[in-house]
Amino acid sequence: MARILRGEIRWAGLDPVRGHEHPGARPVLVLSHDVFNERSGTIIAVALTSQPQRAGFPLTLELDVRGLPKKSWVKISQIRTLSVERIGARLARAMPEILDQVVEGLNEIIG
Repeated sequence: MARILRGEIRWAGLDPVRGHEHPGARPVLVLSHDVFNERSGTIIAVALTSQPQRAGFPLTLELDVRGLPKKSWVKISQIRTLSVERIGARLARAMPEILDQVVEGLNEIIG
């Protein structure tokens, strides 16, 4: 498998899930650093959705990224550690400013 890099948006298989977690294959934004991804066998990512979101920042962030098939929102509260075995094809790459906003949102939520 190709290296999984911070800022990439990739398909991920999220089943099995529990409660309010989003099921199935869906895009995720990789937040963890490249060295962590390579050495740990896992990544830290947040789920994306194409459903318009009522909750604004810091719970969600609208994305403006080329390469996504639909208008999308980052579900900042849907953070997960995933095995690299769950990670599929690359869809796009987010700019560093977007990553900064997502981390800022996480800090608001868990701060």
